Amino acid sequence: MAAAALFRGAASGCGGPAWRWRLRAISRHRLASGSGGHGSDSADGAAWACFPLGERALVRVRGPDSAPFLLGLLTNDLPLPAPADGAASPPARAGYAHFLNVQGRTLYDVILYGHPEHTDQAPTFLLECDSSVLGALQKHLVLHKIRRRVTVEPCPELHVWAVLPATPQEVGGAAPLPKHQGSAILARDPRTTRMGWRLLTQDKSPALVARGRLRDVCDYHRHRYQQGVPEGVHDLPPGVALPLESNLVFMNGVSFTKGCYVGQELTARTHHTGVIRKRLFPVQLLGPLPEGGITPGTTVLTESGQAVGKFRAGQGDVGLALLHSEKIKGPLHIRTTESGRVALTASVPDWWPTATK
Repeated sequence: MAAAALFRGAASGCGGPAWRWRLRAISRHRLASGSGGHGSDSADGAAWACFPLGERALVRVRGPDSAPFLLGLLTNDLPLPAPADGAASPPARAGYAHFLNVQGRTLYDVILYGHPEHTDQAPTFLLECDSSVLGALQKHLVLHKIRRRVTVEPCPELHVWAVLPATPQEVGGAAPLPKHQGSAILARDPRTTRMGWRLLTQDKSPALVARGRLRDVCDYHRHRYQQGVPEGVHDLPPGVALPLESNLVFMNGVSFTKGCYVGQELTARTHHTGVIRKRLFPVQLLGPLPEGGITPGTTVLTESGQAVGKFRAGQGDVGLALLHSEKIKGPLHIRTTESGRVALTASVPDWWPTATK
């Protein structure tokens, strides 16, 4: 495989200390803001922490009408590939977007990759989605295809990896691979530089980027929750989540100048009124947690017992909650089924626009 030449297997130290952006290296009384110490990966010579995302899947949309077809369904413009450099294949570009229902609520969140196999062909787009809704997304696309010259098919031969720098200070630095070859696709995560890079490759064993180390996917999700980045159906329940409350604008996931798309009316009207009272915030849970964790949808309360939002999803003591923006600074808590009480602190990610802080 041509792509294999770009990678090398993880060293025997893969089972060593986990990537130090995880919370155990940070005070349990605050969320990480993305600035932290050098990870253990730097100490053992690793430059990249690589996470296999088995819960993510790919759908391929190809054909002469693929671009206008997707533009009529997605909240964002398409990530068209960059111009080719001589005889070399043009590098892939990624974009972030949501599919909405007619009421303007999120159905599926996707990362899109524009990657034509040959420059004389129409672009082929890959849509990365939650694997649990792979079939539903395909049906949604086929339902709207009508007479478009478009082919919709799964892409099981490629696997999704998240690649994050071992040193947080290098999060916006150079790419983990010097060039693109074979079937491998590398693109910067379009949601925020804090999420590093996305790598699509046929390799499903620990054959990672040079100076990369295989890491536990739980560390990826903890980092993602710390940064306030929702992903998949647990964080963005289909038919429930609203795109602007889910910070779609902050994550570069919507265009207000493109043509019409399904669900546009409510999204555009909300944006232009400038009133978004609730948002998904990263939260940290303090104190002993129930054995089964916090149930999604549990009400978040102020000290006086006033409801300010709901816990959405999380992992361990970090997660996301949909909260009234004006109420996040006071003491918050959740009541558990065991009649207990878990304190909760919300944070504004430092990569969000300054006006929201």
